[in-house]
Amino acid sequence: MHPPDLRVQARAMYLSGATVADVARRFGLPYATVRQWCRSSAAPKTLGSAFRCFRCREGAPTPVAYAYLLGLYLGDGHLATTVRVPVLRISCSKAWPGLIDACETAMRDVLAAKVQRVSQPGCVSVQSYGKHWPCLLPQHGPGKKHERPITLAAWQESIVSRNAGDFLRGLFHSDGARFTNRVTVRGREYAYPRYMFVNESTDIMGLCQWALDLLGVAWAMNRRNSLSVARREAVAALDRHVGPKS
Repeated sequence: MHPPDLRVQARAMYLSGATVADVARRFGLPYATVRQWCRSSAAPKTLGSAFRCFRCREGAPTPVAYAYLLGLYLGDGHLATTVRVPVLRISCSKAWPGLIDACETAMRDVLAAKVQRVSQPGCVSVQSYGKHWPCLLPQHGPGKKHERPITLAAWQESIVSRNAGDFLRGLFHSDGARFTNRVTVRGREYAYPRYMFVNESTDIMGLCQWALDLLGVAWAMNRRNSLSVARREAVAALDRHVGPKS
């Protein structure tokens, strides 16, 4: 019985343009075995999430949706690893059906073959089972996120630094909001758009600040656990990357 990782590497080499014979020689495998792995239409299903995991597949590109999904996970996500197959769950408010759709699409684009929507009071839990979710979300662990350290791995920092806008979109779509702020000065009312991000984890708040700095977006802490983006040019910049929930 050959290890799953070997099958993943062999099929990835075949899909990149190599012939069955090339793959067989490269890994010292029987031609018939490699042909079955590479040409069987059932191969991706058989290989499961090991084949779809971009961290485990040599040379696999990073899905463009990863930074967005990471932001959603750090906001309202939970990865359970104590069950037989790990399950990623992200809670989305029923008030934003577009967010629910975007969350499911991101899960599918990154790893999931199947995604379930579990209705709960006031929200929908978008969830996916997969043995390789822990590979992609190493921040998982026991307890609440704000009660344990949350740091990005070097490869995650590289992805976020190149896709800071998508990462912020995930954070603000989960634990943030865009709304109209109204103030009255000398009897005259003024209204202007504003973004807020609220999170109890100082580490996650720091990641949000870092991503905003990467984009040159001005921000301010209006409370211990609350970040505000209110300057006109800063709001316009976030509108290009984040936008309101739908």
